[in-house]
Amino acid sequence: MNEELQKLQDKIVVLLRTVYDPEIPVNIYDLGLIYDVDIDDANNVTIEMTFTSPSCPAADFILMDIQMKIESIPEVNRVDINLTFDPPWDKSMMSEEALLELGFM
Repeated sequence: MNEELQKLQDKIVVLLRTVYDPEIPVNIYDLGLIYDVDIDDANNVTIEMTFTSPSCPAADFILMDIQMKIESIPEVNRVDINLTFDPPWDKSMMSEEALLELGFM
């Protein structure tokens, strides 16, 4: 990844760490809900992600928050979010910080 794309990737991760499920006091990135962030040559961003449950009541809110925040980055042309439940999320995908915050360590 070239330096410009790496800087854009870093900006995206910073913003993803500001997105929270209203019911969980940990951001979606550290929860392990983000599986992949791909940036193409035209600065179109594709985010592959999941939820802790397919029936997440805050799904629409979270998706809208991600969309608005990533689109606010001037270098980003377009944002596409792909939801997947394969592999299904489990707590092993959480960062150490998230595990500590939620009392799993």
